[in-house]
Amino acid sequence: MAMIVGNRSRPQAASTRSVGAPPTRKRRARAPQGASLHIGLNEVSANAYAGWTGPLAACEFDANDMTALARARGFSPTTLLTAQATRTRVLSALRQVARTLKAGDLFLLSYSGHGGQIDDTSADEDDKLDETWCLYDGQLIDDELYYELSRFVEGVRVLVVSDSCHSGTVTRAPMPTPGSAQQRPRIMPRAIGRRVYEAHKAFYDRLQAQVAKAAEHRKLDPDTALANVVVSERLSAIVHDFKPAVILISGCQDNQFSMDGEHNGAFTEQLLRVWNGGRFSGNHGRFHAQVRSGLPPTQSPNLFTLGPAADFLSQTPFSI
Repeated sequence: MAMIVGNRSRPQAASTRSVGAPPTRKRRARAPQGASLHIGLNEVSANAYAGWTGPLAACEFDANDMTALARARGFSPTTLLTAQATRTRVLSALRQVARTLKAGDLFLLSYSGHGGQIDDTSADEDDKLDETWCLYDGQLIDDELYYELSRFVEGVRVLVVSDSCHSGTVTRAPMPTPGSAQQRPRIMPRAIGRRVYEAHKAFYDRLQAQVAKAAEHRKLDPDTALANVVVSERLSAIVHDFKPAVILISGCQDNQFSMDGEHNGAFTEQLLRVWNGGRFSGNHGRFHAQVRSGLPPTQSPNLFTLGPAADFLSQTPFSI
């Protein structure tokens, strides 16, 4: 009888691993990432705005303070101030982030500056005006912004904080008399807006046509985030192809003005006060309510959503 050499009392189990193959390792789940873009303009280029420069005092402070908040929360921030905040740089930054972030990641976008208007050529505005952010060398139309946000993949969360006036119905309210920074509204005067549009009509009309063509299959309402709706059936039906979850907290109601300040805009100043260096506890709804309650009745921040934002709304702001 042949002798069995070796560990005869403990028979070995058959191995499915090839001889010489390295041991298998469990792949660790990718941790959520945070990226942010902070835009602040204390003035715009006279060449792009029919001689108007729209001087403001606190928008760069807003952008820098929001950058500090983002960095403290673990975001990788980018900051564009005044002359840096061109259309090309802003759009490039948005597209780069959209290509980079994955499901579960968070993008924070803050804007402080003037809001403006141009004629709506796509027939999606009841007042026949499209709202804009006044970047240094030209306006970013709301159609463009929401199309760029639609490029983010499903599962990405996007929080937009906008300290500006940018609603068409704001023209129903009397413009405050300019004086100190606290009395200066962050809106391009309507007469200036009309001159700017007429001077650059072909450019802005072409932009709207390009965005409308690109967004045809997405069935987007470019101005949804300017409607006072929070996760409504109407909103879900309009943007059912909108994949990221987007929350926009804006500086004022449709018939109000976001006011400038000496160090921060009134809205941003209250936002930072409520955040209190990260001591705030609660979800986006509570955050918005506390920011709103600390401002005068003449400026009441609004909360809007795009896409599947219900779960996102229940989370603490700025939480990667």
